[in-house]
Amino acid sequence: MSTLTQGNKKPIRVLVSKLGLDGHDRGALVICRALRDSGMEVIYSGLFCTPQQVAKIAIDEDVDVVAMSLLNGAHLTLFPKVATLLKEHGVSDILLIGGGVIPGRDKKELEEKGVKGNFGPGTPLEDIIEFIHNNIKK
Repeated sequence: MSTLTQGNKKPIRVLVSKLGLDGHDRGALVICRALRDSGMEVIYSGLFCTPQQVAKIAIDEDVDVVAMSLLNGAHLTLFPKVATLLKEHGVSDILLIGGGVIPGRDKKELEEKGVKGNFGPGTPLEDIIEFIHNNIKK
């Protein structure tokens, strides 16, 4: 498989989102650039999104991946809410990944609720890109 596309079909479309009351977006912007530089199409939601907004953007933009970022500790509430909203709309083919300050003890619970990866600060960008390629659902 090409590193730029899904089996030479189309570029992988990724929504990068900052949920809730977290105004720190430097890491999310770095992720946006790395994903773009790897050949993916990237949509950045901007700051202070609700789970409802993220789910709507994901559906409207027909993304393959939603990469959610939080540094404020609300990941156990907001990330699963996005997963629930997508399921309620009949969407099951979007890979949901999390990032930010996520304690190790919370990662299993997030995985069980449909949020994969859950990358912390300092994760090599190549690891995130590889994870997307290896876990994409479409």
